[in-house]
Amino acid sequence: MAPYDDWNKIEDDEDEELQDYSLYEGKRDVILFCIDCSPSMLEMREDERYEDVQTCNLMVALEAAMQIQKRKVLVGPNDAVGIMLFNTTKRNTSGQAGADIKKGSYVHQPIATIDAPKVMDLVQLLDEARENPEMLREMFPPMTDKRVPIGDVFTSCNWVMRDGAPKTATKRIFLITDEDDPHPGSSRNRMMTSARTTLVDLVQAGVTVEPFFIGTDEKPFDATQFYSGVLLPTNITDLDEFTDDGPAPILPESISITRVDELLSQMRFHEVPKRALFSVPFTLAPGFVIGVKGYGLITEQKKGAYKYFADLGDRMEPVTSRTAYVDEERDAEADKAEILYGMDLGAPMADGEDTEDVKESEAGTRQVRLGSRVFYTADEVRSFRTLGLEPGIKLLGFKDRSELSFEDNVKHSVFVYPDEMTYSGSKRTFAALLRTMIDKRKIAIVLALTRRNASPVFCAVLPQAEKVDESGWREPPGFHLIPLPFADDIRAAPLLKAFRASNELKKAAQQWITKLKVKNGSYPPDSYPNPALAFHNAQLEASAFREDFDEEGFEDLTVPKHDMMHKRAGKLIQEWKNALLEDETANIIAAPTAGRKRKADTQDVVVDEAEIRRLNDAEQLRKLRVEDLKNFLKSKSEPVSGKKDELIERVAAWLDAHPQL
Repeated sequence: MAPYDDWNKIEDDEDEELQDYSLYEGKRDVILFCIDCSPSMLEMREDERYEDVQTCNLMVALEAAMQIQKRKVLVGPNDAVGIMLFNTTKRNTSGQAGADIKKGSYVHQPIATIDAPKVMDLVQLLDEARENPEMLREMFPPMTDKRVPIGDVFTSCNWVMRDGAPKTATKRIFLITDEDDPHPGSSRNRMMTSARTTLVDLVQAGVTVEPFFIGTDEKPFDATQFYSGVLLPTNITDLDEFTDDGPAPILPESISITRVDELLSQMRFHEVPKRALFSVPFTLAPGFVIGVKGYGLITEQKKGAYKYFADLGDRMEPVTSRTAYVDEERDAEADKAEILYGMDLGAPMADGEDTEDVKESEAGTRQVRLGSRVFYTADEVRSFRTLGLEPGIKLLGFKDRSELSFEDNVKHSVFVYPDEMTYSGSKRTFAALLRTMIDKRKIAIVLALTRRNASPVFCAVLPQAEKVDESGWREPPGFHLIPLPFADDIRAAPLLKAFRASNELKKAAQQWITKLKVKNGSYPPDSYPNPALAFHNAQLEASAFREDFDEEGFEDLTVPKHDMMHKRAGKLIQEWKNALLEDETANIIAAPTAGRKRKADTQDVVVDEAEIRRLNDAEQLRKLRVEDLKNFLKSKSEPVSGKKDELIERVAAWLDAHPQL
């Protein structure tokens, strides 16, 4: 059902009242950087970015944490970040945050809302560490005789999250280490079991662990040594499922991070939390239901909203705004519960007209007199949107994948993933349906209502198989929920016949187009940040951290490389332009047609004298169009010349001279 943009909507504050917040995840993001502080993380090496400066893996991890916090000062000021180190002998003193965590762990930065002073303290720490390479080892002495069990690390993370993270927030742990086998020997299996059990407790508390493994060419990180048996699966296969090569894969085969920019590039994918847009039941058949969650793959990033402040002389106070509905007749604020939503049906009512215009018919519809206004309550407006349906996705049938056209994708799709927490067995059923649709190259057609204040839409369900690229980046298996257009939304494109280029012109154009073709035939959007947003954030970041902003040093990656383009295809483009000048058909310009406004066809309009008399009695003749006034005067053999005011006087004079009997 297509929405009526003019009237079938509710103000923003009303929209919040009608929304079911149980379908959404928490909006605040909490990240705890859990960083290994073992001797290998403190081994110094030359920093490739600076001359005569040494660095280590711990410094790389702390710099990544600092960069993420600097970004969140602007894009997520309400988010919270903390830093915990493990495999260090340093302890939090009594009364400090983290004093009760497991031995061998240290809370360097308790979980707290992002603020610039704390980030500047971390920046100062890194600057001092570059000047004194041994400072981090002295400040965070590593454990040399043994290592902290990973299960104890997860327990400490759980306690830090419990004490500092809001319950409704999205809670994540960024685990950073360079040791792929922290517990070699006979105790490995016991440590793996203990760590996995503790991790399950973390997950049940709503915490997600995202690993960042640091490896080098000399010492590559092998996740199968320990962590593949600890971290929970990232695919939708069941935990006990086995493949021909053994247990089902859990982690990418290799994640190798050797420089701070590589660590930041990996974290950039994980910086924005994976918040569910909705969590609804997916009905496959009557009585056959699974749980699914929907995730938005594309979210437009905008500048932060400005706030208003009142200048009170000695201080600035933030100004809060609210919406109030005022009754003009009583000059008082109206009760929100008494406000109705209405739309015009014809002209407004005249004074003294019977106001009993709403009647209930046997079919349950309303009968409204001409010229009156119909009103609806907020619940009725919501029922118009939802058609009385509850949130959910209902399977209607299947089609061949070839029947899904490119132009059907009119809105951003939503990625759908199983939700085992609402319906047990959802993952197994979801995986079976996914594999079958991929094998048979089918798409599904569903009816989807994802929120209580949304409108139901038909959607195509496109299956996606799991993919892992060379860098270890994983595209998870799942379904893309693609909204389909209604018949009201489809427009026929005008087909204009034009001159066709000759084969010589086509061949000349093809040569320089081939030279400028994008590598691999694709455009990687994750490589080109929004330049306007980046420029805005760079200025705010410099102001927040009291740094000088170098406007000339700002790089806009979207600016075309004109020199390279000219070097590759400049000669071919010039030859094509010369060929265009010599082609007669390419130099023909169609004469523009004079634009004209559409005029309403009023030849067959019959003037209703009773309506005009009613408007005259109410002194509302001005609401009539000039065409209506002229047609009325013409029907009475009166002159039709003059402006609208003269026509109104002439109509009023005629009506006064000819009163209705």
